[in-house]
Formats: sequence, structure tokens, C-alpha cells
Amino acid sequence: MKYLHTMVRIADIDESLTFYVEHLGLQELRRIDHEQGRFTIIFLAAEGNEDAQIELTYNWDSESYTGGRNFGHLAYEVANIYELCERLAKAGVTINRPPRDGWMAFVKSPDGISIELLQKGEPLPPQEPWLSMPNCGTW
Repeated sequence: MKYLHTMVRIADIDESLTFYVEHLGLQELRRIDHEQGRFTIIFLAAEGNEDAQIELTYNWDSESYTGGRNFGHLAYEVANIYELCERLAKAGVTINRPPRDGWMAFVKSPDGISIELLQKGEPLPPQEPWLSMPNCGTW
């Protein structure tokens, strides 16, 4: 058995790609438009880790998606959690659980999907402003 991908439904392709590609740093691998099924699927992965994919599914007919928290979360190992969280914050992404411990943070996608960020290797030494930043929202 081999892991293939995790699928999440999205409400807006452009907004989601801005988050996942521009802000989070994933790469679009392929995109498929299904005329008959009236949906688009977009596969993304971290550079060099194309075996661990996320499938973004956009249904062409309007639907309202709730309960993103019920999904659980996606998790990505990152080279420098502080640098990524700073980049995300500058892009307007709320850091729901700051990386106070230099090891773990949580943010949310535009569709309410929790994204866990884990520092590669050993935790980084705690540092400000993350050390004294409170949690906000849920993750």
C-alpha cells in the first residue's frame, strides 16, 4: 500500500492557490478539469516530496463547506518554522498557534483547514515575538 494524497474541498481556486502555493510554498503538479462532473482538481506537493500530495477539489456549482475542523489537519515539516510563520503573517495569514516552542505552529487555509507546521530536526531555540504570542482561534 502507498499513500497517494489528501483531498480537501475549496471554495475559491485563486484564493486557495495563493495560500498553498504563494504563502505556504507548495508547487502545483497537475490540474484536471472534469466537464461532465463539473469540478476541477489540483494536485500540490512540497518541492522534492511529490509523493505526499494534497488534492484541492473545486466544485463548479456553489456549495457551502463547513466543519473544516472536523477534517483534522494537514502537516508539513519545514526548514525554519520562524521564517515561514513570519512570511505567512506578513501575507495576512493568522498564526492560530504560534511556534512558541520553536517546533510546532498551526495556521488555517482560506477554507478553514488546519495546517500544522513542524520544525525539521530539533526545535529551534524559543524566540520573540513567537515566545509571548498567544493562541488565537482554533486549529
